[in-house]
Amino acid sequence: MTLSNPSKDKIERPQAVPTVQVSNEHVVVTEWRFAPGAETGWHTHGHNYVVVSQTNGELLLETPEGQMTASLVAGQSYARTVGVQHNVVNSSSHEVVFVEIEVL
Repeated sequence: MTLSNPSKDKIERPQAVPTVQVSNEHVVVTEWRFAPGAETGWHTHGHNYVVVSQTNGELLLETPEGQMTASLVAGQSYARTVGVQHNVVNSSSHEVVFVEIEVL
């Protein structure tokens, strides 16, 4: 994942906390913990990836095309392809946790 910021109007937010659990020639598995209002920062995904939600919650996705929201449901997963560019923000009033699995 490559961090970048296409917006000149940066909003100051706390940073989400990534913890790499596995990193080898096949996958990178990262647990992401978001306090309320925390963000990943703008980034572009360099690999296909799967997200497995550990908690329920609402995310604000800031994208080059505009803002959208996504609901997380504990235990449910979704997949995205290489090249996704966004900033992910926890818009819930509680901590949100998910595991991201990048397929190398």
